[in-house]
Amino acid sequence: MKRWYKSAATVPAEGGFGIALDGKPLNTPARTPVVAPTLALAEAVAEEWAAQGDTIQLATMRFTKLLATAHDQVRPDPTHAIGQIAEYATSDLLCHRAEAGTALRKRQDALWQPILDWAVLRYDAQLPVAEGVMPSRPSKAALAAIRLAVAEHDWLRLAGLFVITTTAGSVLLALALAERRIDIDALWAAADLDEAYQRENWGDDPMAAQRRSEVEADLRAAARYLALLRP
Repeated sequence: MKRWYKSAATVPAEGGFGIALDGKPLNTPARTPVVAPTLALAEAVAEEWAAQGDTIQLATMRFTKLLATAHDQVRPDPTHAIGQIAEYATSDLLCHRAEAGTALRKRQDALWQPILDWAVLRYDAQLPVAEGVMPSRPSKAALAAIRLAVAEHDWLRLAGLFVITTTAGSVLLALALAERRIDIDALWAAADLDEAYQRENWGDDPMAAQRRSEVEADLRAAARYLALLRP
C-alpha cells in the first residue's frame, strides 16, 4: 500500500487520544476512530505510521493492529475473547512436560513450575502436569478460576492478553505478565524453552530463525502494549 500522508500525530479525542494522518483521524478497518486511553500508547501508534516509508508495511505496525483489534473485535463482545483466552487452560504449554528425568524436563520444571505454583496461590487454580501429549485434564473449578482471572481485564487489555496467550500457547504466562509476576524476557524464555533445547541439540535453520524472530516481536509488542495502557 502506497503511503498517502505526510504526517502522523496524536490529537485529543473522546475517551483519550486519537491519531491523525495529515490532520484526518485514523480509523480502524470497521471505520471506528482509533482512540488510545493513554498518550503513551497513542504516541506509539503514531510513531508506527510516521516511520513508514513510501510503501506502508502493515505487518510492522503491531500497536496499531492491537488497538484496532481491541476496538473492532473485542469491545463488541468481550466475553467471546475471555472464553478464547481462558480455553488455553485446558492445554496450557506449561502443563505439558517431557519425560521425567530428562534434561529438558529439568529445565521445564525449573522455569515453568513456579508459574503454576503462583497460579495456585493467586487464583486457587491448580492445573495438573502431564507428560508428552497426554491431556492434563484440569478440574472445572480450576478452569472457572482462570476464566474469572481473565475476565478481570477490560477489552483493551484483553486484546493484548489474546495475542500473548495464543502466541505463547499459555494463558498462565499471559496472566503472569499482565500482573507483572514476570517480565517479557522471562516470558520469552519460558515460551521458547522447548525450541531452544532443540536448537542446542539439532541446530537451527534460517526459516525457523525468521519465524522465531517474528514470534518474539509479536510477544514483545503485546507486552509493551499492556504496559502502555497503564496510566
